[in-house]
Amino acid sequence: MPAPLHVAFLGCGFITRVHSDHLRRLGDAVTCSYASRDSARAEAYRRRFGGVASYGDYRRAIDDPRVDAVVVAVPPRLHLTLSLQALAAGRHVLVEKPAYLTMADYLTVLEARDRAGRVVLVGENDHYKPLAVTLRRLLAEEVIGDLVFAQFTTVARRLKRGDDWRNDEHLAGGDAFFEEGIHWLHLAGSLGPTISRAHGYRPTVDRTGADRRAKSLMVALQYDNEAVGALFYSREIPSLLGGLRLSNLSGRDGIITFESNGAFVLARGRGWPRLLMPGVRDIRGYQAMYRDFVAAIRTGSSPAMRLERAIEDQRLMDQIHASLAPAARPAAVR
Repeated sequence: MPAPLHVAFLGCGFITRVHSDHLRRLGDAVTCSYASRDSARAEAYRRRFGGVASYGDYRRAIDDPRVDAVVVAVPPRLHLTLSLQALAAGRHVLVEKPAYLTMADYLTVLEARDRAGRVVLVGENDHYKPLAVTLRRLLAEEVIGDLVFAQFTTVARRLKRGDDWRNDEHLAGGDAFFEEGIHWLHLAGSLGPTISRAHGYRPTVDRTGADRRAKSLMVALQYDNEAVGALFYSREIPSLLGGLRLSNLSGRDGIITFESNGAFVLARGRGWPRLLMPGVRDIRGYQAMYRDFVAAIRTGSSPAMRLERAIEDQRLMDQIHASLAPAARPAAVR
């Protein structure tokens, strides 16, 4: 049995807690260490999650010869520098979404990855979650025939505190859609047909309160099979029953209705109607994502969420930003 993969987390915030909780369920496949600019915080994470080591700065973790890979889990503005440092040191990289701020950044990391001969996985856990796997399977089986309409709804009132780094567009790289809506843009484009064009429409931005970001966006989608779609994204609108959100994929032979978080899928088309529960064990896909990361490193294969796939998402994000008025574009693309 191979030795556990030693992963060092660069950054000790909320998302590192999420990753670490899921990694516990993978048994001995992965061991972790923690790095923060606050050494006490890194040590607290090491103790909490049974880590190997803690570091008072990111560079020490990257340079530790015991470390096989790093997880870049800091604000997006810092992703590029830390990814390049890690690759230059011979480490594999898992970088949180959004991975980088511009297409040029993605291409720079792509070149560094190829020079280093290492794995770079973009941490798009939504690609791996049971809901996405189930939807891809149903469309591949042509349960609803030719796709005509795709409607994705992700609305919730989740305002950030004033001291949250996401309120700083310089650190976050952009507004709420850039920083978190990218997950839903990826889901919309990962189901089989490829999104060829995307156009954004933004309602009036509410700058009052602690969360000053633009928090709502509607995106019109054109697929390469001539289906069309819409993505309704908001982090300022209350959702049905405090959390329920319904989305639909409509075809010429039926319709798939699904709860946007992945609680259930109802497929009505060819054959008997089916009520499917994609699964709650790994409902957000983190465990499957790490299994893919470990397998890619062990076997030399490409992970499903390789850089090339994330570049497709960035291309769409660039189209959306270009379609917005200059004043409404995130800081990273002005």
